[in-house]
Amino acid sequence: MNLIIKNRFSQKITQICFVVTMMTAFAVFTSPTNAQNRLSIAEVKDGLHMITGPGGNIGVRITSEGVILIDDKFPQDFDEIQSLVASVSNLPVRYVINTHHHGDHSGSNAGFLPIAEVIAHKNARENMIRGNQDGLPRIVYSGETSVFLGGVEVQVYHLGRGHTNGDSVVYFPDLKTVHGGDLLHGTAPFIDYGNGGSSHGWVGTMNNILAIDFDTAIPGHGAVMNRRDVLNFRNQMEAVRERMTSLIRNGLEFDDAPDEIIDEGLSWTQAENGLFMQRSIPGFYEEISAEID
Repeated sequence: MNLIIKNRFSQKITQICFVVTMMTAFAVFTSPTNAQNRLSIAEVKDGLHMITGPGGNIGVRITSEGVILIDDKFPQDFDEIQSLVASVSNLPVRYVINTHHHGDHSGSNAGFLPIAEVIAHKNARENMIRGNQDGLPRIVYSGETSVFLGGVEVQVYHLGRGHTNGDSVVYFPDLKTVHGGDLLHGTAPFIDYGNGGSSHGWVGTMNNILAIDFDTAIPGHGAVMNRRDVLNFRNQMEAVRERMTSLIRNGLEFDDAPDEIIDEGLSWTQAENGLFMQRSIPGFYEEISAEID
């Protein structure tokens, strides 16, 4: 691949990353300040609930000494999150674990910091700093860490790159349940190349998740999954990589990738408004092209 084409790829990626950043900022700053009644909570297992609604899914782990949250949605959701937690526990939130830096998962950090500790992978915190986000975690880790509260252990792992370079997988060993953040997605994933995302790394990370003893998984978006769902997600990541590799080896041009990647056997490519088709294809093309070269 010559230098002119590579420069064209880089320019395209820069333009797309800028547009995505501006769209995200617009969505956050134009959201209503009164966000009550847009979220809901449901039990996943005894002692574990999930808060759903706009933004990432929140895990709510109840213990005898307080509550551990996994992610905290947007800034305007803080009060409603607190209200929903109070509906299942009379104890305060003691810890918040961010699965990654995106504002729909870490947006209420600033609200929780005066009353709880926020924990994230070190790369996630660096991504927050680079993005001028509020609510920086005071505690970071590199490989793995655990939170012990009220006789409950919550394990946190960085199992490799995927959605970003700072993804955390949270494991509740007593419940055989994981919260995968946006490493798991009910519709289609977003590979955030601007923050270290990688489809190649994602496959390896999924294999590491599957090495954990779990039967239930909370994704970053979408319904609760079982182990087969997680395996199918890994398999589709491998399948879309194989398809893009084949297309490029057969002469696929950059501008044609969004149309040509579509395959009736790959649901991610069928989801026109999904994050894979909307945000990931240019970087995906560049990643696979570099692997072939």
